[in-house]
Amino acid sequence: MIAKEEIIAIGKFQKTHGLQGELNAVLEVDEDYVDDGHPLIVEVEGIPVPFYPESIRLKGATTFLVKLQGIDTQEEAQKLVNHQIYARRSDLAEFFDTDPEELVSEGDMKGVEVVDTEAGPLGKVSGLDTSTANTLLIVEKPEGGELYIPYVDEFIGDYDPETNVLTVTVPQGLLEI
Repeated sequence: MIAKEEIIAIGKFQKTHGLQGELNAVLEVDEDYVDDGHPLIVEVEGIPVPFYPESIRLKGATTFLVKLQGIDTQEEAQKLVNHQIYARRSDLAEFFDTDPEELVSEGDMKGVEVVDTEAGPLGKVSGLDTSTANTLLIVEKPEGGELYIPYVDEFIGDYDPETNVLTVTVPQGLLEI
């Protein structure tokens, strides 16, 4: 059985495509990751279940048509529509040649309190912006508004899961933007 702590969100099934069980999926990973036979994990009744891809083809910039083994009809595929797609952290880390601890998803970060070593409490993480070359933490400030902090080693410090606090060291000028 796959533990929920072992997985990270990588996309979502949006709708069915055709009558043979294909699904339209938005993925945050390369087509090569799926082509290598890594399972796409979906929670079914609260349990992470691996589905192995039979085929994948590009439909848009981040949209793919995915055929899963054992899903052969539109009705079977419909059961997966609007489900989040996950991958094992260990599989992603191996594929991207990185440390599993470096992999972060929006679900991991939402609600985390962000404290700067100099400025003190900055607010809580409301999301991640992955539209730029560097991932940005979106921090909702208590007084309103948002801060965008690059998720890079120079700025990101320790995370304490007990207190749900992420320590950062951000240059003063960046906090004033």
